[in-house]
Amino acid sequence: MTRAPDGSLRSRPGGPKPEPRFGNIAQDSLRRQATSAEPDFTAIRESGDFRSLRRRFRLFMFPMTLLVLAWYFTYAVLGAYAEDFMSARVLGSINVGLLLGLAQFATTALVVLLYGSYVRRRIDPLVDRIRERAEGGPR
Repeated sequence: MTRAPDGSLRSRPGGPKPEPRFGNIAQDSLRRQATSAEPDFTAIRESGDFRSLRRRFRLFMFPMTLLVLAWYFTYAVLGAYAEDFMSARVLGSINVGLLLGLAQFATTALVVLLYGSYVRRRIDPLVDRIRERAEGGPR
């Protein structure tokens, strides 16, 4: 180790490596503190709350994913095969294709907002209940 001009210690090449850091956070501080009693993950996975959590998540994600993919591929197919429709002028030099392309961004923002709302209402309460039970709270 050598001292840098600012007084900090630096390792020499081939010497001990400095502690890995992420930004200004030491890697050791990112590790979860070990507890004397780890949660029973098998029991959590088999609990009714966890099954309900997975079902609620899937009820939102699968239909929404299919809907968004269908919308995206419809836009791509229209762009490739419906040139007359997509190039139809709506206002000045703005055409249907441009409006549908911008609608893709709006759809993405809408899905994000819907997902956030759904998670706050339907998913987070179950996660909190599962976490509370795993940490030894009320049953």
